[in-house]
Amino acid sequence: MTAREGRSRGRFISLEGGEGVGKSTQLRRLAKALRDRGLEVVETREPGGSPGAESIRGLLLQGEQERWTAEAEALLFAAARADHVARSIRPALDAGKWVLSDRFLDSSIAYQGGAGGLGAATIRQLHQVGSHGFLPDRTLLLQLPAEAAADRAAKRDGDAGDRIGSRGADYHAGVAAAFRAIADEEPQRFRIVDASGTAEQVTERLFAAVGDLL
Repeated sequence: MTAREGRSRGRFISLEGGEGVGKSTQLRRLAKALRDRGLEVVETREPGGSPGAESIRGLLLQGEQERWTAEAEALLFAAARADHVARSIRPALDAGKWVLSDRFLDSSIAYQGGAGGLGAATIRQLHQVGSHGFLPDRTLLLQLPAEAAADRAAKRDGDAGDRIGSRGADYHAGVAAAFRAIADEEPQRFRIVDASGTAEQVTERLFAAVGDLL
């Protein structure tokens, strides 16, 4: 089931990608571009986006690397997402607003399912239970070469990245491969967007990638 079913105006767009590809910056820029077209836009993020999910965010991103098992981590993400969908995303869509989320289900599939070794089917099953299989209308996957993304992430975080973002290069290579595999499996929902170049150029590409939904 996609976000589009049961409503006439709102759209749900997720921005995905590995560390350092510019999702947060581009979400703000894309939201402004859509507002300039007269749309009402809600900006949100995962983990987080609702009071309950924000509480879980701290549990997930803070602490030592081995704080949670892979299974516990996946369950916490699914719980946060269930609250996010029920409390924030669905009400906004029902009101005809556009919702832009910095990460959604596909991050869990790529990180915990792919790089974490739990498998996509396990993550999708948790999502079915927690959020009834709810999916974005469009998922924008930002991609950069690994070295460029790592350089951006290092400049952004210094030595203080969160417990997931600060994992090793092999883990993040697995994340990138998993994202590409998901996009290849769902070409109708996904658009792969080159995140290189100026911020303005990337925003133009993102806007073009949702143009058919306007």
